[in-house]
Amino acid sequence: MIISKSKNTQFIKSEATRLGFLACGISKSGFLEEEAPRLENWLNKNYNGQMSYMENHFDKRLDTTKLVEDSKSVISLLLNYYPENNQVSDAYKVSKYAYGTDYHYVIKDKLNELLFSIQSQIGNINGRAFVDSAPVLDRAWAAKSGLGWVGKSGNLITQKVGSFYFIAELIIDLELDYDYATSDHCGSCTACLDACPTQAIVAPYVVDGSKCISYFTIELKDSIPIEMKGKFDDWAFGCDICQDVCPWNRFSKAHNEPLFDPNPKLLSMKKKEWEEITEETFNVIFKNSPIKRAKFNGLKRNITFLK
Repeated sequence: MIISKSKNTQFIKSEATRLGFLACGISKSGFLEEEAPRLENWLNKNYNGQMSYMENHFDKRLDTTKLVEDSKSVISLLLNYYPENNQVSDAYKVSKYAYGTDYHYVIKDKLNELLFSIQSQIGNINGRAFVDSAPVLDRAWAAKSGLGWVGKSGNLITQKVGSFYFIAELIIDLELDYDYATSDHCGSCTACLDACPTQAIVAPYVVDGSKCISYFTIELKDSIPIEMKGKFDDWAFGCDICQDVCPWNRFSKAHNEPLFDPNPKLLSMKKKEWEEITEETFNVIFKNSPIKRAKFNGLKRNITFLK
């Protein structure tokens, strides 16, 4: 049984590496003081659009001790999803994070294994795993843990590998050595603001979620507003524009997680095939895919809008 705080921290970080995580940073569990006015202002401006779930659990969203009772540490983890190959040029585009198996399943398994390792090695530790499905401000915690900075695009960015990775957390009742936030390296660059076709990045570091192509193609259940016609640059599910233009993403490297490898058909499908896709083909190609979230009818709606 490990009892030294630094040894426990070292063990957790080495286990995270063993499980394939790109990086691991740790913060003291508590209240995110700087985020409170920011989140309140964001919600007051209705930047969440129809994502009403963002208004729920305001206190828990800002304070992890309210989310996980007696928690002492927030372990933030990054998992690379940058693909080795992209779709053909004449295609309706899908966000790179959705190429393979739904990340919720992949990461949850890894987090549960990490928690099991911690309990086996250190003792009776209680904790909860979070993968983008609970009121945790992922990017704020990852930045606080020194894993990168929240850039002008609203994405977490690192100097070494850019921003094409998932963020997840393990919140536990064990005190550990804590990391420090890193500095912002966006400088005077405005590539993401300039490139966004729907002007969703309303100011540096402020994203109006209700104007984002990802929002329109995934979250919005109504018809896509007609004034958006011609602005989607062929994105049928999600959008990577602000990441694709970010200079730091020239350092992105292909992931080594087999479950994130796409169905080869996804990469080769041209527009005509997308337009003629049947529900049966949709279910085969996108089995266990995040694209299932939009459902067949949602994807068809998006493609019809883009035509």
